[in-house]
Amino acid sequence: MTLHDEKERWERETYDPLVKRFPERKEQFTTSSGIDLPPVLFPSTTENYMKALGFPGEYPFTRGVQANMYRGRLWTMRQYAGYATAEESNARYRYLLDQGQTGLSVAFDLPTQIGYDADDPLAEGEVGKVGVSISSIKDMETLFKGIPLDKVSTSMTINAPAAILLAFYIAVAKKQGVSLDKLRGTIQNDILKEYIARGTYIFPPEPSMRLITDVFQYCKDFVPRWNTISISGYHIREAGSTAAQEVAFTLANAIAYIQAAIDSGLVVDDFASQLSFFFNAHNHFLEEIAKFRAARRLYARIMKERFGAKDEKSCRLRFHTQTAGSTLTAQQPENNIVRVALQALAAVMGGTQSLHTNSMDEALWLPTEKSVRVALRTQQIIAHESGVADTVDPLAGSYVIESLTDQIEAMAREYIEKIDAMGGALAAINSGFMQNEILEAAYTTQRAIEKGEEIVVGVNQFQIEEEIELEALKVDPEVEENQKQQLADLRHSRDAEKAEQCLTQLENAAKDEGSLMPIFISCAEAQVTLGEICNVLRDVWGQYQPPTFI
Repeated sequence: MTLHDEKERWERETYDPLVKRFPERKEQFTTSSGIDLPPVLFPSTTENYMKALGFPGEYPFTRGVQANMYRGRLWTMRQYAGYATAEESNARYRYLLDQGQTGLSVAFDLPTQIGYDADDPLAEGEVGKVGVSISSIKDMETLFKGIPLDKVSTSMTINAPAAILLAFYIAVAKKQGVSLDKLRGTIQNDILKEYIARGTYIFPPEPSMRLITDVFQYCKDFVPRWNTISISGYHIREAGSTAAQEVAFTLANAIAYIQAAIDSGLVVDDFASQLSFFFNAHNHFLEEIAKFRAARRLYARIMKERFGAKDEKSCRLRFHTQTAGSTLTAQQPENNIVRVALQALAAVMGGTQSLHTNSMDEALWLPTEKSVRVALRTQQIIAHESGVADTVDPLAGSYVIESLTDQIEAMAREYIEKIDAMGGALAAINSGFMQNEILEAAYTTQRAIEKGEEIVVGVNQFQIEEEIELEALKVDPEVEENQKQQLADLRHSRDAEKAEQCLTQLENAAKDEGSLMPIFISCAEAQVTLGEICNVLRDVWGQYQPPTFI
């Protein structure tokens, strides 16, 4: 008998009679992407092994971008942190490094993210609240005081003014005497997802894309170990997308960045190895593992088939993962430890290169030292006690994982083809296509939760009467006044003529087509502030106004 015949026999004789006696919990089991999960899956003969999987560290990288993965080196444990002043954030970084963290990840406050100094009227009430306040090279020096920049890998979650914050970081490295080719880290620098899902944009798309390709060019020449962009599906997923949409829209944005770099005169194999990605680790354990594998394979094929990349390094999708903030609940916050552990495990089994685990109290307030330590310990237990890091791609060959990987890749490819037909990612953003797809997916999920079709433990089932007794972290209101005073002191003590010359040079360059990165670094060294730089660019380029969708 064939396998198909045996499957029909099993269903008829074994499965169906049991289901009649003990009905299943749902009429249909599906993933966030709407993929049906049958009770059991069998070997697929649709694609041969080498085409679909291959070996770890080799094209199409389904099984991982390194041949031995975590058997050689564990993923970077990078806890996202930053609050209040540079002094306080520096103390948190030192604490995390002492506790075994292996990379830094900087959270900036909202004024910094949208290019305003701490003393700008538009920054009032927001200084230091959701991240660290950085207005000048002085703040950046303090942030990394006592931390040698050639010894750590630093990730900075910054987008619209990413090139400027990178310039501040480079200026600090130069003051430390660190050679730029020793710097390791990442700037997010992904403006397209800001237009789609997050909203911390400043400039219109064309000059914003220019800033990004400027970073590509500068780092190719001077900072070769730096990841010039972290193309982010994370925020797309946080806004409510499905797993397949997260892959599709992230890779559509990647296509836009790569094409813009090529159009600016760069050769794909000269810059592609410095591109990186940032994904969400959500709740559906199996789908998330398959999502990471599908994204790797689809990206490798895009790079090779669409852009003609010849260097295998150009085809490797290297990614950072953060567990899903949108799944954290204010109710029974200790439950978040379990959610985060499962999400982190999915990221590791999916082959992430670095990982941030959310803290149990982040649905309530900025995380405390204790909750951050628990989140970090979660990674360390997975790494050193679970055994999953001891073999490469531990779930390869699972029929359900391979089937989900194939289906997510196919769904993402179909989305990318639709976006191509519209004229690319920017056209799809301007038309509202991506935003509307995400909104529809988010609405579907919320309706399922409200109707009890999707269970959120402690929220729509298994509730208890409780009083939250966790320690809260609060930012002192004095932080804002202190930052304002420090800025006043800086402007008074710096060489005003030199600062003005740098700003004039920047204005002229912004009107032209030359590289801005060297000028940003000169501005940083002259103690020109972030807000002063961004205001010059606002005057030249204008500010982005999102379209209205009906």
